[in-house]
Amino acid sequence: MCPIKYYDFMRICKDTKYLRLKLVQFARQEGVKAAARAFNCSPKTVRKWRDRYDGSLKSLSERSRAPHSHPNKITGADERKIVRAHNKLPTWGARRLKRDLELPYSVKTIAKVRKKRGLTRKYRRKKHQTKRCLREVKKRWRFMQQIDIDTKHLYDMPEYWPLIEDLGLPSYQYTARDVTTGTLYLGYSDELSLTCAEVFATQIIEHLKKCGVKLGRATWQSDNGSEFIGSWQAKNASAFTKTIESVPGQGHKTIPPGAHRFQADVETVHSLMENEFYCIEPFRDRADFIRKANAYQLYFNLARTNSGKENKTPWQLIQTKLRNPDPRIPVLTVYCLDRLHQKTRLHKFNQRGYDVGVLPWFWEHPRIPAEGKGVRR
Repeated sequence: MCPIKYYDFMRICKDTKYLRLKLVQFARQEGVKAAARAFNCSPKTVRKWRDRYDGSLKSLSERSRAPHSHPNKITGADERKIVRAHNKLPTWGARRLKRDLELPYSVKTIAKVRKKRGLTRKYRRKKHQTKRCLREVKKRWRFMQQIDIDTKHLYDMPEYWPLIEDLGLPSYQYTARDVTTGTLYLGYSDELSLTCAEVFATQIIEHLKKCGVKLGRATWQSDNGSEFIGSWQAKNASAFTKTIESVPGQGHKTIPPGAHRFQADVETVHSLMENEFYCIEPFRDRADFIRKANAYQLYFNLARTNSGKENKTPWQLIQTKLRNPDPRIPVLTVYCLDRLHQKTRLHKFNQRGYDVGVLPWFWEHPRIPAEGKGVRR
């Protein structure tokens, strides 16, 4: 007698048909009861497989135990109703479809119909897939359809922060980037202010106009920092917004509070520059810093390929967007924005009277001390 039961053999057997074949062959030679003792099963089981066997292994397979009639089976019209509900709300599950659309079917039935029609969502879209889809959308945009602008605090880098104190290097970076091509424009200042943002935007707009770029439908996107919107209590548009809207058709919009991923294009540049520029470049003085910032901007726009944009440079992408583009488009001089503002506004106050100019006279001449005989009264 076999010490292992027949049904235990069935569970561990890779193909149960061969075990049943041996059972049938043994029963035909030795008898039903002898086979039952040898295979440790009941005589009824032996007779069942002996009678079913017709000479083929297929006859020793399990037969379906499904009922032959389905009195509660839904009709084709019911299936079409479930399919229409799914097509209306394809991201909802079976339970939510039944609850919100008040479908008169069980959750199991709805899920079964969706699976039968191949309408089930196998998995939720991953983050990298979402980013890839967004890249495909942005790839079709016009040049300068959206310009993302942001600022970066430079005193949070341990390699650069001592140079701010020792060499008087800028403390803030103003960054603007075209979303579809990745074209980068930089500006620097010693303060984070609405005036510097206005000067930076004016500089970019005038440069693009000189290069023949049409900005009538361009959108500037920024966060809700005071350097872009002014006071949060202000009822009127800020000077930065007015500068943007001075070009007919051009607009300024802000991202929702806390939604930093909306500014991913400029935030990516900030991370790249921290590793490729600030942490590895030595700087002798402020003039040397501005020269190297200009060189990095040229390298980024003309030579550095972007794996997220078909492994092309911004200038190569500009050439695919515009017909005969001006070669000066990716070349914009990097300035210290606060000093550029002082230089352009200082000589506009030549009137005599009771009004005092914005800047003292000696600011034009840093060698003359602010106190003493050199001061003009």
